[in-house]
Amino acid sequence: MSPVSRRDLVALALGLTLASWLVVRVAYGQLSALQWWLPLPVGLLALAEAGAARSLAVRLRALRDRRPGTGLASSPVEPLLVARLVVLAQASAYVGAVIAGCWAGVLLHTVPALDRLTAARGDTVTASLGVVLAVALTLAALWLEHACKVPLDDDDQPGSGVRA
Repeated sequence: MSPVSRRDLVALALGLTLASWLVVRVAYGQLSALQWWLPLPVGLLALAEAGAARSLAVRLRALRDRRPGTGLASSPVEPLLVARLVVLAQASAYVGAVIAGCWAGVLLHTVPALDRLTAARGDTVTASLGVVLAVALTLAALWLEHACKVPLDDDDQPGSGVRA
């Protein structure tokens, strides 16, 4: 499984920024007011993934640093759990980029309209919070993906196998 491309995430976010700006520009008058709490679930997911990344990194580091005979016990990490976390992390990185792009498109419309539209002030706060929390989700997902990397054992190093 290959890691998430940062370039793809940026391209996705920029493309959706443009697309959502065009949609908001045309349909802003028909949209209901954006409530400040709308981006909060994304922030909660970012916190959960950051916590999972920290926990997994500590557990894997303890397993790697464990030396036979020291008496230090650390709980094993299930390989299937790590595989599922990698999939979650990669999906969340893309979702975070999509959401960040959408909120950034709203910001592109509301920030210039602050002086002429009364609804733009509250929508700008919501969109700013949305961008920050979506970027936090993307960063937490990338951290979780990085934490799931298990270094190769000495036996698994290229060129260390039996030669024919």
